[in-house]
Amino acid sequence: MLYFLLLLYVLLVSCVYAATDYYKILGVTKKSTPAEIKKAYRKLSLKYHPDKNSSPDAAGKFAEIAAAYDVLSDPDKKEAYNRGGEEAVKMQEQRGSQGAADPFSIFEQFGFGGFGGGGRRQQEEARTPNVEIPVRVSLRQLYLGELLDVSYARQVLCTEAQSCQKDKRECQGPGVSIRQQQLAPGFVQQVQVHDSSCVARGKAWNPKCKACPRGMTEEEEISLTVDIQAGMHDGDTIKFEQVADEAVGHIAGDLIFQVRQIPDTLFTRDGDHLKMTFGISLLESLVGFKRSFQHLDGHEVVVDKQDVTYCSEVFVIKGEGMPRKGNKKVKGDLYITMQIQFPRTFSSSQKEAIKKAMA
Repeated sequence: MLYFLLLLYVLLVSCVYAATDYYKILGVTKKSTPAEIKKAYRKLSLKYHPDKNSSPDAAGKFAEIAAAYDVLSDPDKKEAYNRGGEEAVKMQEQRGSQGAADPFSIFEQFGFGGFGGGGRRQQEEARTPNVEIPVRVSLRQLYLGELLDVSYARQVLCTEAQSCQKDKRECQGPGVSIRQQQLAPGFVQQVQVHDSSCVARGKAWNPKCKACPRGMTEEEEISLTVDIQAGMHDGDTIKFEQVADEAVGHIAGDLIFQVRQIPDTLFTRDGDHLKMTFGISLLESLVGFKRSFQHLDGHEVVVDKQDVTYCSEVFVIKGEGMPRKGNKKVKGDLYITMQIQFPRTFSSSQKEAIKKAMA
């Protein structure tokens, strides 16, 4: 359904908005090189991919970006667009019986693979290692939930990597080639060996290629939003699929953020429940008390106990624990262990008064 809606959006863009400026959409100019156009598309398509951007206009933006890149990355379409705008491109596509481009297909062909269930991942390709990063958060952040904006530096393919490959039939895949060795007269054995120059079956990297002077990859900094959901637990993970380092002939690994809770000074956590100790005086333990304290979100919690409190007695307040992940309206309970603070000494008169009171 999502694919259909996006394709429909592309068609509407082509038919209705005749004044659409593809150069403006990608943030490039007519003088921009193919490499600059690819880089602009890479950055924007990651930012607005519907599986990772929940804003209402993300799907539309993603389709619009894909449509712009589909035209500006094709020399013939680009020339037609520069001559007569979208109508000229449309007429060219009709002559060639070419329909509207699938924005997800463009995204995958560019080397990103798929996000979540929407991607059509090539299972036979190797993957780069996953990257795990701990995120230290307070109990308050886990109670309320919070969006964290983070920057991540990764290695991405040189935009002209495809043109820097040369034929090498010994290559069997990324980093693997076949070598023949003679065991004895008439006996030849083929063995697999590591070969860093191999990037795909029958293809090797050309280190002298001027299109990629920095090599196969270059550093890129991307911005991500890490969603710390209310009720998350220590050890939970937040995964960004295929956002780790890229490599020629590989699917990018996943970037995984691991939630690590900073110890709280007042509360300890037990699943969806919270626990704490509460100091009261000997007098309060005997005659009762009514006191309050501030919860993680700032609201006041009243502890009202008007009977005798025993040492280490546990007082339970329903619904004052942690929110349940996925349904923050449902909360666990708060378990308060009463800690009686006994006086060190009593005067003689105090002892007599206590005897009379307890007689």
